Amino acid sequence: MNPAHPQSRAAQSCAAQSCAVQAMREPSVAVIVVTYRTAALTIAALRSLAAERASAGFAIRAVVVDNASGDVAAISQAVAANDWCSWVSLITAPRNGGFGYGNNLGIKRAYAQAAPSYVYLLNPDAEARSGAIRALIDFLESHPEAGIAGSSFENPDGTEWNTAFRFPGALSELCDGLSFSPVARLLSRWRVPMEMDDEVRCVDWISGASMMIRAQVLAAIGGFDERYFLYFEETDFCLRARRSGFSTWYVPQSRVMHRRGQSTGVTDLSRRPARLPAYWFESRRRYFATSVGLARATMIDAVALLANGLGWLKSRLRHRGPSRTPHFTRDLLRHSLLRPGNRALPAADCGNLGPLVRAALSGARGELFPGTAMTWPSERPTYKPEFFT
Repeated sequence: MNPAHPQSRAAQSCAAQSCAVQAMREPSVAVIVVTYRTAALTIAALRSLAAERASAGFAIRAVVVDNASGDVAAISQAVAANDWCSWVSLITAPRNGGFGYGNNLGIKRAYAQAAPSYVYLLNPDAEARSGAIRALIDFLESHPEAGIAGSSFENPDGTEWNTAFRFPGALSELCDGLSFSPVARLLSRWRVPMEMDDEVRCVDWISGASMMIRAQVLAAIGGFDERYFLYFEETDFCLRARRSGFSTWYVPQSRVMHRRGQSTGVTDLSRRPARLPAYWFESRRRYFATSVGLARATMIDAVALLANGLGWLKSRLRHRGPSRTPHFTRDLLRHSLLRPGNRALPAADCGNLGPLVRAALSGARGELFPGTAMTWPSERPTYKPEFFT
């Protein structure tokens, strides 16, 4: 299937279902910001959204989800002081369930308020530059075949960081593990990072730091898989969207400043490489197992382990400094699917967002959606967050 011209019946059905509703109203955007001990950064992100609201020409509101870190007190003070109460809602999550979990909570709250045309994910360590949201909306409004659109990025000093991504696989793992320039050139078309220019392009996946999602995508595939704590969840999300007929696009006219790694500390380029947390490997394992199956994912692990072992040996023979991630090969083996104990994976949990959004698109607010056992909006029995407005 050509990703730029999806033919999925489910996607076409969802798009047709809401066509009349979309045509009768201006687009509206619900921005979701998930914070964990990043209150000051989140306030700066909200300030950038306030500037966008003043010039966008359509409704923009925000839902901030504090992933049980205590950030909500400082953020609520800033919301009151800046008179943002009319468009910013705050949620305290009952636990720190990770990126996907927090975003799903925020999306549920957004739909409980009023169904948006689009959901926009913005990292707390990112700030929307002038016209960033407008550029993504303009693109999606004029390209109904597109389901997801992402921005170009810049560093705090203004230097460009224009990157989108390919789906990872055996050859990308081989390339990354060997870390050998001739191999990198030979396998450049399979490397995960893509160096982008000023052209709009259809890509495999984009960063969740700035991601605009059409409501019909959520209706078709649900929300993020909450089994991912952090990392690979947006890769999984874009892959599921692709398989349901929705393409993902890089839109460089949308510009966002992103302080890489400030919200997690894992990808901070100002520091020496640090040992990756266990959840990174668990997310990687889940992504490969669910996207290509256990047998092929196990083969990819074997390739990655061999390549990383050879890459480590090469760096030792060349007396290179500590540029490689510490203990990576050892940790990869520990979490690898080569170990039978790592092959039992829980089923996906996408937050029951699909039925919720489909009900909203069909105007079935407050009614049971056919084929489900939940009401609108969906709330899990154990989910009792505290709301601040």
